[in-house]
Amino acid sequence: MSDFFGSPSSPPPSSSPPASPTSSKRWTVRGVRVSGRQLAATALTAVVALAVFEAVHTVSSPAPTAGHGGAPPGAAASVSGNSGPAAARGMNVLLVGLDARDGVTAQQKAAFHLGGAACHCTDTMMLVHVAENRRRVSVVSLPRDSLTRIPAYTDKKGKAHRSRTAKLNAAYAEGGAALTMRTVEQMTGLHIDRFLPVDFARFMKAVDGLGGLDVCTDRPLKDSATGLDLPAGTTRLSGGRALQYARSRHVDNQADFGRIQRQQKFVVSFVKEIADDGTLRSPARMAILASVLLPETTAVPTERAFTVKDMVLLARDLRNIGLDSLEFSTVPVKGFVTVKGVGSTVAWDAAKSAAVFRAVRADQSLTTATAAMPAGHRTVARRNEFVPVKGSELACP
Repeated sequence: MSDFFGSPSSPPPSSSPPASPTSSKRWTVRGVRVSGRQLAATALTAVVALAVFEAVHTVSSPAPTAGHGGAPPGAAASVSGNSGPAAARGMNVLLVGLDARDGVTAQQKAAFHLGGAACHCTDTMMLVHVAENRRRVSVVSLPRDSLTRIPAYTDKKGKAHRSRTAKLNAAYAEGGAALTMRTVEQMTGLHIDRFLPVDFARFMKAVDGLGGLDVCTDRPLKDSATGLDLPAGTTRLSGGRALQYARSRHVDNQADFGRIQRQQKFVVSFVKEIADDGTLRSPARMAILASVLLPETTAVPTERAFTVKDMVLLARDLRNIGLDSLEFSTVPVKGFVTVKGVGSTVAWDAAKSAAVFRAVRADQSLTTATAAMPAGHRTVARRNEFVPVKGSELACP
């Protein structure tokens, strides 16, 4: 990587289709010229640990009561009250990947199979908890088709909507960030401190700004729906190809659960990429990068927005975080449930998921949620299991 104010980054890998922007492009950010690689470093920081900007010192909220809140059969227990659970120790961020295609060019749509209609819903969802002592980051993936009950709400036109049974990803499409956070808070009993949405265009721009990103697989991966075609081994991907990798769910019989595992590996690769470039140790770089990532207006669709100061403090607190300090898992599920008017949904295991979120609320490692784990020790979870894995175990060799 070039020096922060030095020459532009090298272009992305030659295998990258021309539809994806090149990392030699430079952005003018409020009077400062910034390279693509620097922009990506900020986006990555946001993707993984955007939560850490200052310690939260509040009293832990009580664990949710099973069945409370009128949850549908198979859905996780919910917590009543429009204000949501009280904040607990540490910081909780809800990271979502949006199926939104604003800013995606016609060439990119053709090259990376992005020509379908956007649902403007959450295609990916991760609950990111940063420990109060800033020595651990825990990530729990929430399947997009999770069975839930969307709380009653009033839309922007003033129309009142009753609470209803739905898939989790419908919350954003109906009520944006605020309704999504309320829904997840009801399902988990956790207070959401910050919300970070990442759409297709920002995703591709971030990876291209890095000059590409390494992903590894022990067998070839192909998905006709996204156009993904990866050989076994380690491959350097451009932004568009990385998006294909992150979106693909038809490469094995694991469907969305296999995709979740690949997305977690992608996040680890992204973190590893910027861990060595010094970005997190430079307040000046972070201030400029934050001004690239964060909007200049109040257009962010949530009241829980970040500031440049937040991002600088995040960098300070995460400067010594390593891959062994990251842990990943998927919420434990009971199976698939077909609901009339909703379709095939993923039902959480109420008892086991409650154990997971009790550990998060107590600011403890996911490995302490032993009641949620399968009998015997495994480092790879089956699609209905909760098995925490360190980031170092997901990294490419």
